Amino acid sequence: MSHETCKAAALLCPPGQVAEVRVITEDGTGSGYFDDPGTLATAVDTLDGLPGIQGIYITLNEVNPALLSRRANRVKTRLGKKDATTADTDILRRRWLPIDIDPVRPSGVSSTGPEHQAAIGTATRVAALLTAKGWPAPVIADSGNGAHLLYRIDCKNDDRSRHLVRQCLEVLAAMFDDATTTIDTANHNAARIWKLYGTVARKGDNTSERPHRRARIIEAPEVIEVVPR
Repeated sequence: MSHETCKAAALLCPPGQVAEVRVITEDGTGSGYFDDPGTLATAVDTLDGLPGIQGIYITLNEVNPALLSRRANRVKTRLGKKDATTADTDILRRRWLPIDIDPVRPSGVSSTGPEHQAAIGTATRVAALLTAKGWPAPVIADSGNGAHLLYRIDCKNDDRSRHLVRQCLEVLAAMFDDATTTIDTANHNAARIWKLYGTVARKGDNTSERPHRRARIIEAPEVIEVVPR
């Protein structure tokens, strides 16, 4: 299994917690639940090399462990109408504040090199601002087409926390959105899925101008501190 996928699994699905892996394919959606990061990484590496896989994602926040019994440490690659995935009410606690910086481009295609770098540059500026305001260091990541910042939080899964996360994203978008990059303000729901690092982002065809890229963690602090409310 790849080192990058192992790092991501250990970060986002630590032992003792349950996470859902969501797979987007040309034919529909796949899903599985995991409580072991090594098993998750092995399963994901196998799937990522199959034809028709467009993207592999993971839930960020702590999932009710009862959901493991839906598809325990395995991925069902084509869900039926009665196969449920994680809902906001299935999240026990919010563990991450997700900031997704996307380059402005047509939908359904990968980013160009300059577009990709513009998003990483915006992420660097956002992190610098928050650090100056006393926030601890985030996880900085390459989503394959844009950039991610993940800040550790510890909040109840309730209306107050959802409103707080939404406000944070909206303020950052108001400060940093421009003609080249935008911050996704829709990432405030508790059951949000997130690009799984170590896997390939495949939007549109893989061309020299707009290539498919592997998402990866660029930088992560050795000790990830929690942002106070």
